[in-house]
Amino acid sequence: MPKNLTSRQFDLVTPDGYIHDLEKIDNKRISVTVVIENIEPFFVGYQIDVSDIFFNLKSLLAQLGLHSYTKEIELSQEIHKARVKLEIIAIDPTSEIVLKNLSVGTYIGKLFACSKERRVRNPDYLTRMFGRSDRRGRPLLCFGGPPGSEHLRLEQIDGRIIAYLPVRKGRFTYADEIGSAIPTLVKGLKYPELKLRQLLRLHQNFVEEAPRSLNENELLLLATEPLHVRTCFAKVVDELLPEGVFHTSASVLQPDTYESGDIYELFGSTDVQIDAIPLEFYTLSPYQEHVFFSDRDQLQQCLEDHECLFEALDTAPDPEDHKSAVFVVKGDQLLNLQPSDWVISDSPQYELPADLYSGRRTMLLDRYIESQPSYPFLKAIEEGVITSQGILLTRYFPSPRLKRLLLSQNVQNNLKGIYFRKPSRAHGDFFSHEDRSFLSDLAKQSIPIYWVDESSHLLLKYVLKPNKDSGMFVPVEHVQTFIDATMIGVYGSNLLEGSFIDELTRLLEGLKEMRKDFDHELLAPDTPLALVTGGGPGAMAVGNKVATNLNILSCANVVDFSRSDEGSINEQNQNPYIQAKMTYSLDRLVERQAEFNLDLPIFLTGGIGTDFEFALEEVRRKVGINQASPVLLFGTKEYWQDKITTRFKCNLASGTIKGSEWVSNCFYVVRNADEGLRVYKQYFAGQLRIGPTGPISEDGFISFPSDV
Repeated sequence: MPKNLTSRQFDLVTPDGYIHDLEKIDNKRISVTVVIENIEPFFVGYQIDVSDIFFNLKSLLAQLGLHSYTKEIELSQEIHKARVKLEIIAIDPTSEIVLKNLSVGTYIGKLFACSKERRVRNPDYLTRMFGRSDRRGRPLLCFGGPPGSEHLRLEQIDGRIIAYLPVRKGRFTYADEIGSAIPTLVKGLKYPELKLRQLLRLHQNFVEEAPRSLNENELLLLATEPLHVRTCFAKVVDELLPEGVFHTSASVLQPDTYESGDIYELFGSTDVQIDAIPLEFYTLSPYQEHVFFSDRDQLQQCLEDHECLFEALDTAPDPEDHKSAVFVVKGDQLLNLQPSDWVISDSPQYELPADLYSGRRTMLLDRYIESQPSYPFLKAIEEGVITSQGILLTRYFPSPRLKRLLLSQNVQNNLKGIYFRKPSRAHGDFFSHEDRSFLSDLAKQSIPIYWVDESSHLLLKYVLKPNKDSGMFVPVEHVQTFIDATMIGVYGSNLLEGSFIDELTRLLEGLKEMRKDFDHELLAPDTPLALVTGGGPGAMAVGNKVATNLNILSCANVVDFSRSDEGSINEQNQNPYIQAKMTYSLDRLVERQAEFNLDLPIFLTGGIGTDFEFALEEVRRKVGINQASPVLLFGTKEYWQDKITTRFKCNLASGTIKGSEWVSNCFYVVRNADEGLRVYKQYFAGQLRIGPTGPISEDGFISFPSDV
């Protein structure tokens, strides 16, 4: 698990350190030991050579003319502490006053890890930030006014990107009263929470015509246009300054610099008019870079390679029944995930009090939410600790109890996809009612959800059907097909395949061919077809197999019959021809049927489940959920009379279907594919007498072709 998810501290710097002991060398020099405490365990300085660690003096002291030389650095990761031995020098007479006022307990600076691996080497890393802002509207990188790149010269020198900031004409000088203000300013450094640098401006004057050359024992304060830095560190490069010129040891600009990176302190000697300040840049940790998902080319390439996702999820730590999650913001991170990168949790379910508004219920809900492995990442995004956009990998689909966090504005902005391996720890491959409602909420808020499905070895994306509150997980390459498709459904027995495979093949082939002859909302040359079943064996397997063979998107609404103590366990076996799917727990069987959303249902021989599905299709047409489209009943007239007619006549005679008797003209018994295609052809041509103005059949269906 990343160690910096609960801290706003950047991993290249430590907190400020204070003077632990001090020894005067002469009027211009002192020797001090600085102690830095509470260093975060993720500080990069622990992993690099100490010679690459730089002590950065506080800018207030540097602007008053102090400079420091680092003599020794001792770092202890065990006690989160550092001791730094420095020699501090006074550059000019004013700074000698500052030197005299330094004392034990004064906070004077921090360590910066100049990690070579974190140097910016590609100009695109910087240029893509111009004109962009963080969530508060502050520029990510800007020099002067927006977009902030016109006057910034970038060069590649020694394998790193250097920005040359042009300086303004003139220089800053101090008013005479600065000497009396120094004791107060320096004393204020014993209180780290005080912001003192702006007070220094009260004593500075800008002399526009003053030369920008430099003499010995003189401090040169030069001004540039304001620099905004949010997405990286910047550091002055001494060796690229004119010969004989040095910047003070306050040379690091932090990623919280807003319009304040505009005064630079130089000393040394030169007759050259200094006209630019050279800066190099260091990247932040990936989570804090403010990088947009659209800029992560390698990450997007990895996501297009589905094997990368399967392999990445394989790195989730054991035990496999525990929940685990990781937030990924870079392609390199995805390719090199380790078990230690994941947050893992047993995440017990607490028994909640029945009172929805009790304080104890709220407390237990909060405890449950905080135990979820996704919580640290989502909380860090919400609080602004994670600023880069990325994807969430999780072993199980996230708990709906995380809805408040996942649908918050900051998380929606930064979360560009959820990738999970299993729908549920409790229900395996099946979604609960809460899960499916949550899926719909996420999709409506444009948070992509992907099922990295082991059983099919496909990457499936959750897609809502237009104008519906339900959807399916669809292979990513077929998403648009699913959205645009006319949905054909096959209902029938899970026990009997029958002899329908040839007829169903001919029917669907004929329907595909028929598209070129019509411009109907359900059938047109560019209208794809999709076929939906219950996903089980028997007639359902026939439907999915025929669809797959004909290159029609093969879909299924699969229910978990394994939870039934009395029911047939045969129905829990999914057939192998399914591409897109949604899964349901057994207690949501009725909801599952309501979400078939079929345009053209087809019934084969079936039992109790098929009878239930038939009744639902009747109800859909009666109440107007579905338009009056034809439903094909494959088989003999006698079979469907035995199944349907007695009930229809009973309802007709008792008057219980008065006004909706017309529903009978939506159902057509056909003996073969040719008869079915003739029904479809008349319907799409507008010649089929169907709907409230059509005929009523006492059989409860139309027997084709004699009754049409």
